[in-house]
Amino acid sequence: MGPAALERPAVRYWLAGLLLLAVPGLAAPPPNGPVVLAPAMENTTVIVVVGAAGEAEFGTAFAAAADLWEKACERAGAKHVTIGRADAGKSSDFDLLRQAIEAEPKEGTGELWLVFIGHGTFDGRDAKFNLRGPDLPASDLAQWLQPVHRPLAVIDTSSASAPFLNKLSGPQRVVITATRSGFEQNYARFGQFLAEAIGDPQADLDKDGETSLLEAYLSASARLAEFYKTEGRLATEHPLIDDNGDGLGTPPDWFRGVRAVKKAKDGATPDGPLAQQFVLIHSPAEQKLPPAVRAQRDELELALAKLRELKPKLSEDEYYRRLELLLMGLAKLYEQPAS
Repeated sequence: MGPAALERPAVRYWLAGLLLLAVPGLAAPPPNGPVVLAPAMENTTVIVVVGAAGEAEFGTAFAAAADLWEKACERAGAKHVTIGRADAGKSSDFDLLRQAIEAEPKEGTGELWLVFIGHGTFDGRDAKFNLRGPDLPASDLAQWLQPVHRPLAVIDTSSASAPFLNKLSGPQRVVITATRSGFEQNYARFGQFLAEAIGDPQADLDKDGETSLLEAYLSASARLAEFYKTEGRLATEHPLIDDNGDGLGTPPDWFRGVRAVKKAKDGATPDGPLAQQFVLIHSPAEQKLPPAVRAQRDELELALAKLRELKPKLSEDEYYRRLELLLMGLAKLYEQPAS
């Protein structure tokens, strides 16, 4: 198809339809596409940190959430480290977490997930996650993660967790918090719903055979809202997600499906596209993709998302010219090799 073909309305509608399908529909090769014998996916590491319970009922809830994360990691074949459940020995949980982060590769395409399950506090300046022993300030965690330049997800499901988003937001990072403010300090239930959603096929909103971190966030948020509505309680926690590096975060009710339809400010890149690419339990088709192909596919899908946001600022011809280039690039990734 050449540029002249884009002048035909029928072709433009066809391309527009492809754009709507490109991101979810190309998450795996089509059934008649190439069968790829690929090396194993670069390993994902999930560090689950269970905080100080304070009361027995909270300890039971935290343990249940940690169990769900561990089971999801086992299904995914991911490396998982749990801190805060076993006897820490001579080292505090604070030191064990720092050591676990330091032991991880700082570069590469393998994702690093940090999951915090517990209570948090905020003194008006810095938020802290409550550990057994010394607590973890958001500023300390930000310093530990500064050298990490691989895909990173930080999921803080504790109360008063919002300041962690501001401190940790950055390129190649997804940050999720249970609250939108450090002053939301009541017990947060969001973590249990998220732990249940991460391995739940019903949370696969775009029906591509996988539950992404974005989909788990949206599904958990919906269940959280339903809980407060059913119980007739005033919601004391409001989750946020940030993956565009602006440190603002996006609430779940700004999304329609897996796409954010509202923006925090003019020109802000919507949150969501990067988090949609973070998947813990991959489908069999996705596992067959070579890492290099997957990386190219992810870059093209992010470019498609950005192009969608630019559409109002571009001429029709320029928009479809760029669209054609991106879709042709995606098509080549899945092109049937000559036999």
